[in-house]
Amino acid sequence: MKLKTLFLAGALCAAAVSTAPASAAFPDRPIEIVVPFSPGGGTDQISRTIAEGMSKALDQSVLVLNKPGAGTVIGTGYVAKSKPDGYTLVMATFAHAVNPALYKKLPFDADKDFTPIALIGTSPNVLVVNGNSPFKTVKDIIAYAKAHPDKLTFGSYGTGTSAHLCGALFEDLAKVKMTHVPYKGSSPAITDLLGGQINMVFSTAASVSQYVKSGRLRAIAVTSKQRSSAFPGVPTIAESGLPGYEAESWYGLLAPADTPADAIAKLHDATEQAIRSKAFQQRIAIEGLKPHTGQPQDLQDYILKEEKLWRRVVNDSHISLN
Repeated sequence: MKLKTLFLAGALCAAAVSTAPASAAFPDRPIEIVVPFSPGGGTDQISRTIAEGMSKALDQSVLVLNKPGAGTVIGTGYVAKSKPDGYTLVMATFAHAVNPALYKKLPFDADKDFTPIALIGTSPNVLVVNGNSPFKTVKDIIAYAKAHPDKLTFGSYGTGTSAHLCGALFEDLAKVKMTHVPYKGSSPAITDLLGGQINMVFSTAASVSQYVKSGRLRAIAVTSKQRSSAFPGVPTIAESGLPGYEAESWYGLLAPADTPADAIAKLHDATEQAIRSKAFQQRIAIEGLKPHTGQPQDLQDYILKEEKLWRRVVNDSHISLN
């Protein structure tokens, strides 16, 4: 009797196991890429192009959710506190590596609260002046700045942005003092540069390329280590008289810490496919973005290198957002 009871119990257990629904393979529902900027900007456009490619690779919807504010802190913090299941990601940028130095306290740890997925690409900023400016080279600017401390002005898209810190790095390496003029975004800064109210801007390529082509602005140099495909005839700042100068804007996809390794692997593969897509290649031609394909750890290594550089610049220049 006992044997019969045990046999019946075992059979019932086996039936229960066989009829239980298998856990769905990742991803079984839409994925969100949080963009910590307003819609329409460069990061938003890059994210939407990547999302489109990932959707095709994963056979699942990948949506973009804009959560701007506080220099990317709001959107990034939202992802840091999200469930680590691979369904909520953040498009990290230059700000992710700079904010730990700019803010005394953040609602997340930029290194420990995230898992890297993929470094998508890097792009230079461009040192531009008015088309009628007397400055034609980096050496011209340095010579004038040394002779006239604080007289030269450089505009930026706000304190702590890449346009600002590229200028701060320039001052630091050239041993000159210029006057920083922060604006609320690229449009008013470029407008004042075109009008002659400021001397220069270390701008993103996408913001100034049309004006450089028309001759209204002059591209003096690019901030990257190597020349940019977007401005092939324009030298780097390093080769133009400031050895060691290197600064880039970048895009990288992060997930919350402790996201399962198998989900990260699938997301990484999908991102790589999106990077190779025709739509993405057409998109980056406008921005001069250099695509990156590699391993998730490449992004983590890159962020740590960026954090070290910009913490030094921020501290040396006494820049703070608190």
